[in-house]
Amino acid sequence: MKVDVLAIGAHPDDIEMTCAGTILSLVEQGKTVAGVDLTRGELGTRGTPETRLKEAEEGARIMKLAARENMGFRDGFFRNDEAHQMALIPIIRHYKPDIILTNTVEDRHPDHGRAAQLVIEACFYAGLRQIKTVGKDGQPQDAHRPIYIYHFIQDRSLKPDFVVDVTPYWDRKLDAIKAYKSQFFDPSNTEPQSYISGEPFMKFLESRTREHGHMIGAEFGEGFISKRMLGVKDLFQLV
Repeated sequence: MKVDVLAIGAHPDDIEMTCAGTILSLVEQGKTVAGVDLTRGELGTRGTPETRLKEAEEGARIMKLAARENMGFRDGFFRNDEAHQMALIPIIRHYKPDIILTNTVEDRHPDHGRAAQLVIEACFYAGLRQIKTVGKDGQPQDAHRPIYIYHFIQDRSLKPDFVVDVTPYWDRKLDAIKAYKSQFFDPSNTEPQSYISGEPFMKFLESRTREHGHMIGAEFGEGFISKRMLGVKDLFQLV
């Protein structure tokens, strides 16, 4: 299954919080986007892995993902090692994306930085033909290395290398975030409060998206970091 973009997040809801607007924009342009969650978020203060899986399915529906799957890595304890790389490489080769969107190397949650490094290295090794993997159909896979890896900004206030105008998609991005009813602000939820469950965190998400939009003269924006130099062919295509 060939997709244009593969979004990979450490936890269910990482993608929604950071790049749902960009995904909706890409889909509207006719691009195909799939999502992969590395863990089930089982160490989260609220909800259950089963609940979060259903919420992720709803988030995928709202973002119009072509597919979404969960790697089932241990929340908090997965590692950037051979075993995890060899589990992720077949996924990259299965979807054959041109672009990968994933966590930043530096962030509040240790899983985010570890996920970023895991994805970077798995993408490189996925392009080596001497690493043999088998696909979901039981057949040997061809090597495939994504062209670009872009890191979405989540908790830390990091300077983006570029910002995507997501103004037309803000309301649907918010709907995708709110699909995680167990995680985010809900006055009727009686579970213990967490870092992301209060109303101030929802206001933070909006202010962050407004801040990034403001940086490019838009109302809402999503910022990304690139480890490689960015180039353009037409200066007039810059916002």
